[in-house]
Amino acid sequence: MAKRDYYEILGVNRDASEEEIKKAYRKLAMKFHPDRNPDNPKAEEQFKEAKEAYEMLSDAQKRSAYDQFGHAGVDPSAGAGAGGFGGAGMGGFADAFGDIFGDIFGGRGGGGGGRSNVYRGADLRYNLEISLEDAARGTETRIRIPTMAECETCHGSGAKKGSEPKVCPTCGGHGQVRMQQGFFSIQQTCPKCHGTGRYIADPCNTCHGAGRVNQHKTLSVKIPAGIDEGDRIRLSGEGEPGVNGGPAGDLYVQIHLKPHSVFQRDHDDLHCEMPVSFTTAAIGGEIEIPTLDGMAKLKIPSETQTGKVFRLRGKGIKGVRSHNHGDLMCHVVVETPVNLTERQRELLREFDDISRSNSARHNPKAQSWMDKVKDFFGG
Repeated sequence: MAKRDYYEILGVNRDASEEEIKKAYRKLAMKFHPDRNPDNPKAEEQFKEAKEAYEMLSDAQKRSAYDQFGHAGVDPSAGAGAGGFGGAGMGGFADAFGDIFGDIFGGRGGGGGGRSNVYRGADLRYNLEISLEDAARGTETRIRIPTMAECETCHGSGAKKGSEPKVCPTCGGHGQVRMQQGFFSIQQTCPKCHGTGRYIADPCNTCHGAGRVNQHKTLSVKIPAGIDEGDRIRLSGEGEPGVNGGPAGDLYVQIHLKPHSVFQRDHDDLHCEMPVSFTTAAIGGEIEIPTLDGMAKLKIPSETQTGKVFRLRGKGIKGVRSHNHGDLMCHVVVETPVNLTERQRELLREFDDISRSNSARHNPKAQSWMDKVKDFFGG
């Protein structure tokens, strides 16, 4: 008889989250548990079916294989439907609910007796500050991070030299203990050995029984060209070590850009203020401006005003996900001359007298503003 689709069994969509899958399974397991359905001979089979579907879809690798190849992509013996549940009898209910109800009673582990709780290590974050130039061109740098390493004194056993961990007397080395909660028979992590099945009577003086000690390690990080503020680089397996042989977590390097003395970045575009002398702004000229690739020349037309923006196409940054370079936006700031000599003052007074003689022509903005002021006051 062909197996039913796992998603159909749990009543969830194919893009369901891990939490949605867990909730759906919990609901079905409570509904079809044989202890609650003594008069329903089909309940046990439905319970087994739901458990098998959950075990496949809650495992990322098995779910991926199932999504690609269906039932042929997963090993039938890995599920609980064939033999994993049947051999456990009614006690299989505890196995099925170990991962769901473990937190209620202080444990976090999964499965049946005799298995240690194996956990993936936590992901870590490292804040890395780099220059705008390094972000634009890419670079490689080294970072030093704290880590946990095997204790050299006890070689990771956690026990003092000359002794060794002993079988946990509470769980008999299984790492799990069974608790009765009403009609529930719940299997939880052993509180004495924390799921390892062994405990240390005489702990190592160096690591105090942990088997690991704090150290630092140096990692090389490749910064891709075009990386931006807030982007992250993932270093697989460089996070916190796993527990009881579990895989290590990942390290995420969070990028932060140092303030730049000339440029401000806006995605792939760069912005800069461009001081222009009073004379150049009035009669025009040519000035040099900086870019990330060196100096460039820019023609300033006559009568240029403060706030005018000149765009230099392709002089910005080519982002990590971009196909083309951004632009460089140059914002004009007309600079008022300072530390004037008497001769300069004399020339400027003469210039001002000439300008005032025909203000509407030479200073149209000022003239327009004054006209508005007069209208406001009813002049």
